[in-house]
Amino acid sequence: METKQEYITEQPAPIKNNNPAVWQLVIQDMENRDKLGESRYGTKLQAYNGRDGLIDLYEELLDACVYCRQLIYERENKK
Repeated sequence: METKQEYITEQPAPIKNNNPAVWQLVIQDMENRDKLGESRYGTKLQAYNGRDGLIDLYEELLDACVYCRQLIYERENKK
């Protein structure tokens, strides 16, 4: 089992550059996901929709943690 934890370090201040603002990328992604969800499920996500939003969130965060750890491992162990 891998136990390295070099990825937990202090980060330098960000450097301004010519790349797109990440907030705008996220907003566009959210709009795209909203359209996809409506197309897939026939409705936009609404409160009191019969699902447990906390469970949905928890499961999505578990998936996100696994993807994140995969990327950290792959970055540290490039072949």
